[in-house]
Amino acid sequence: MLAWNFNGIHFFQRTIPVDKNVFQTPHLVFLMPSNKAYKYPIKQNSLHHQNTENGYFHKHLIGMKKSTHWLSLMFLMLWANLSFGQRWLGLRSETDTTEADKKGLVILPLVYYTPDTRLAYGAAGVYYFRLKDRSGEESRLSYAQLLVDYTQNKQLDVWGQWNIFTGGEKFLLKGELRFRNFPDRFYGLGNNTPQSAMERYSYDLLSFKFLMLRNLGRKWFAGFDVHAENEYNFTRTPEGLLDAGTITGYDGGVSVAFGGVAVHDSRDNVVNAYKGHYFELSAYFYQPFFGSDFTYTTINTTFSTYKKVGKKQVLAWQLVGRYNEGEVPFLNMSTAGGISILRGYASNRFRDKNLIAGQMEYRFGIWKRFGGVAFAGIGDVFNNPEEVRLDLLKYSVGAGLRFAMNPSERLNIRLDYGIGRGEQAFYLIITEAF
Repeated sequence: MLAWNFNGIHFFQRTIPVDKNVFQTPHLVFLMPSNKAYKYPIKQNSLHHQNTENGYFHKHLIGMKKSTHWLSLMFLMLWANLSFGQRWLGLRSETDTTEADKKGLVILPLVYYTPDTRLAYGAAGVYYFRLKDRSGEESRLSYAQLLVDYTQNKQLDVWGQWNIFTGGEKFLLKGELRFRNFPDRFYGLGNNTPQSAMERYSYDLLSFKFLMLRNLGRKWFAGFDVHAENEYNFTRTPEGLLDAGTITGYDGGVSVAFGGVAVHDSRDNVVNAYKGHYFELSAYFYQPFFGSDFTYTTINTTFSTYKKVGKKQVLAWQLVGRYNEGEVPFLNMSTAGGISILRGYASNRFRDKNLIAGQMEYRFGIWKRFGGVAFAGIGDVFNNPEEVRLDLLKYSVGAGLRFAMNPSERLNIRLDYGIGRGEQAFYLIITEAF
């Protein structure tokens, strides 16, 4: 789960290793804090587009050395905020009791690092407000935001989002409008592609999404989702796998889908749960009737559970699955790895129609604002079930350090190091993996 809270607004998207070409890039964003933690299950199609290769860890360490002044400045600002008890750059003093604002406009810097993007930096603008029902009662805060970032891998992302609670909070309206220019790497399709197959490509993306969820009571929510995207301006490695023209979506195209979403959420905190469960089932239908160049169906399922096993100790586990049927563009296929599950693998290193994966994480306190985690996961992508083989399964083990950016909201900066089968990766990002 990627999430942060600003004056009662939850900015969050679920990070699943699916559809990584159309939704959120992970942002280490310094945001102003709030006093109250709300829980409301937003449909979280967080999708990431990333690119690494075996041995990339060493190259990124070199890249990090070149970026040390950025990271040093970041941690200096965190220290200053703690030392002087101010509310700025997203780090809240534990003694701050200021009430949440009802509306306003904020301009924020953002910085993050992943092995797929290397250092990224930019800015975000957020306008937040409250709507009222007929009786005058206010809903929780709604927001509209614009984020712009640029990475060391020369990837540009311009991303507008809105998240609106109607009066009485009977409905949640959520959407995005996004442009990306994204150089990336492609290794072929399947769960056993060699490093030597790596080739480069680049494309532009325009994306629009709109979701409506209805509060059904008893922690159940349901609604519909609309996806529309155009991938264009492709450049490919001459005489490579994509250039051969045999892979669906090799030259881009338009994908349009209507889908349904059902969610049950009993977590005590959507940012960093100590107890409860989260279940989601969604299905999307891409059809020429809707204007899509491709015909296929996507079914996603997620189940996460959290249990407190001691003082400042939580055991969490998660299962995710994704099934595609039809002519699926390669950019919309399932991928194994990334910042949220199977950490240690490049998010686009292995790609195929379907995915099944699971992970466990032990979270514990260390000292004051500092905590740690140990995690392990296993899973794989595949076209047919018989392709899931023990000798090819993608395992992931690792550990991480946490720093409580906003203790009352359980909002952490996380530093993770994951090891997989012949792969490894380092992550500096905000919020927990799930």
